[in-house]
Amino acid sequence: MSGEAAETTVPAPGEATGAAQPTLDADGLVARLAPLYGMPVWRPHGDPLTELVLTVLSQNTSDANSGRAFMRLRARFPRWEELLTADLADIEEAIKIGGLGRLKAARLRSLLQEVVRRCGSLDVSFLRELPVGEARAWLEGLPGVGPKTAACVLLFALGKPALPVDTHVHRVAQRLGLVPRGMDAVRAQRRLESIVPPELMYPVHVLLIRHGRRLCRAQRPLCQGCPLLDACPHGKRQLGLAGA
Repeated sequence: MSGEAAETTVPAPGEATGAAQPTLDADGLVARLAPLYGMPVWRPHGDPLTELVLTVLSQNTSDANSGRAFMRLRARFPRWEELLTADLADIEEAIKIGGLGRLKAARLRSLLQEVVRRCGSLDVSFLRELPVGEARAWLEGLPGVGPKTAACVLLFALGKPALPVDTHVHRVAQRLGLVPRGMDAVRAQRRLESIVPPELMYPVHVLLIRHGRRLCRAQRPLCQGCPLLDACPHGKRQLGLAGA
């Protein structure tokens, strides 16, 4: 995941103006991609604080490197409370494999300190009981937490309807016309969350990522074998098909 620090929650006036009119809805997308990639099963793990830490570590790096950084951080600091008073150099050393170690170390400690300031502890289990909008607003009020990180916590940890937009989701959604070309990731997330039913947000998120990695790649997408080709303006243009 990338670009979180630059995200903003300020609504963009008229952001729906000129929105694409996709020919494929969320049900159709899942129906076509699930046979190819498997139907994702939504199993929230219920640990919002750990998801926050993991998502911060995932910014501007690969999943593999962020996973290694997380495991090394957990081994060095078995309890997240230990990060509150740890030397930034020690945190940085633990997570440097994920890149931007100094920045992320400071961001993690600042974030956890703010949670304690608000809650008196690192227990944020109360988020499970909040309506999704209130939980989202609380999370986005934390330092370094933008719409994407908040959505990851809501979806993966709390089982609430949210649709994080990473680079794969963003690319595929634009190519399919689910969001207008040129729309930034923050507004694309709002757009997708407005058109995808709550119960389909998890499978749509996962399937778009899998599709972006397998067929709808950034470079040399495999449009010819794509099950979404007839509903994809980008794919039709790539192949010079009539009506693109």
